[in-house]
Amino acid sequence: MSNLFPIDARPGDEQRLAFQICETGESVSFDQLERRANQVAQTLRACGVARGEHIALLMKNHRRLLEACFGADRAGVYYTTISTRLLAEELAYIVRDCGAKVLVVSAGLDDLARQLRPLLPQGLRCFMSGVPAPGFEGWDTAVDNAPETPIADPAQGLDMLYSSGTTGRPKGVKWPMPGTAAGTPTMLVKLLAPLFGYGRESRYLSPAPLYHAAPLRHSMTVIKLGGSVFVMEQFDAERALQWTEQHRITHSQWVPTMFVRMLKLPEAVRQRHDLSSMQVAVHAAAPCPVEVKRSMLAWWGPIVHEYYAGTENNGFCSITPQEWLSHPGSVGRASQGVLHICDESGHEVPVGETGLVYFSDGPVFEYHHDPARTAQTRNERGWSTLGDIGRVDDEGYLYLVDRRAFMVISGGVNIYPQEAEAVLIGHPKVADVAVIGVPSEDLGEEVKAVVQLLDPADAGPAMAAELIAWCRQHLSAYKCPRSVDFDPELPRHPTGKLYKQQVRKRYWPAQGG
Repeated sequence: MSNLFPIDARPGDEQRLAFQICETGESVSFDQLERRANQVAQTLRACGVARGEHIALLMKNHRRLLEACFGADRAGVYYTTISTRLLAEELAYIVRDCGAKVLVVSAGLDDLARQLRPLLPQGLRCFMSGVPAPGFEGWDTAVDNAPETPIADPAQGLDMLYSSGTTGRPKGVKWPMPGTAAGTPTMLVKLLAPLFGYGRESRYLSPAPLYHAAPLRHSMTVIKLGGSVFVMEQFDAERALQWTEQHRITHSQWVPTMFVRMLKLPEAVRQRHDLSSMQVAVHAAAPCPVEVKRSMLAWWGPIVHEYYAGTENNGFCSITPQEWLSHPGSVGRASQGVLHICDESGHEVPVGETGLVYFSDGPVFEYHHDPARTAQTRNERGWSTLGDIGRVDDEGYLYLVDRRAFMVISGGVNIYPQEAEAVLIGHPKVADVAVIGVPSEDLGEEVKAVVQLLDPADAGPAMAAELIAWCRQHLSAYKCPRSVDFDPELPRHPTGKLYKQQVRKRYWPAQGG
């Protein structure tokens, strides 16, 4: 064992659990992960992937995915994990844009692989786990036959992940390669470990797809620190509670839609499982309605922590449960970078006023091959924004209002749909909701809610009227939907982000959303 991880390796760590797939029970020890990461690194070098170059991974939650990431991580290369829910054309764009020299596809994605291969450069080395589809080489065979010894030139690698594309075409988020020895603690390890108490005794549940930034980065951080990660192949509300009890989970990470689905389980199901081992439950990725968070704190106790950051990680805010109870609705104070609220010209506004959320003095990022879009995120001082709108109170706590791209301008009045969404999701019959602006002759735009019900049979004019009335009990009428449509399933990313542009396109076809 070369002792590259855990970072603080100790005698006997070799047989400790690095990670386990919950549904299959397949377990990987630190010794096995060490050897398999070496084999991946050897395979990449054999394919001609040098330090600083790129690979792409189109993989489901499986041990081969984490092993590939750790192998790339020690080969000094950029690795791009890609959503398996994208269409072939979208996947091809990302693979070409990131400049991947190797693509690895999961077993079970045969149809997608066959559609994708003709859209890719002919010289690209394409591998597939399991039985490879036509045009793909066998990844399992290549890796399993590679030497288990470290490569001659190891170096610390880095992910280069793409934004989820909820407001446009995905953008590759690129940080400078650290240029350090393989196994050197990264900026994320140094940030996340003290914030959430990750360490050797952590037993971390990851219920979300690992191709997304937060699940991947937090899972790898826990493993690097010597903790154990339990990966769900896909989220299921009751099974998440079951795995938490069975594996005595101490740490976990969620998105608000997962909270909503767990809270709407029957009370007997919710109370059936012993969750007393849980010490820290983290949530992020999407706004969490205040009442949903209050309900989670009442259920799980004061262990629910929150943070605000993007894939870009240009800044980072966090808030403890105790702080949140004193500042309900806040996403916290800056833990990394300096927080600023600015107007459209990039100038700071007074405390309490709403504006664009900027960070200074944080990690520097760029959008790969897109200097124009990179420049759009900066103001004249070099501060960066991801397009979120918020305000800061006199103690420095940030409150998010909405995304700039989602704001509705109705009769000249700015309306932030997030407010109505937070109210409507609290209705006992609502499973999910998107509030958008739709064309109006009189107002330019008017507010509409597109609702996914727990029971689709409840849809109809009476339910629409009930939801509008429910909203008006909690918000000013101008902020509430004037109409409600129903959808069997809203286009929400498994990581919790809503593809609101896809919903808008139905009502703004000429502008393409």
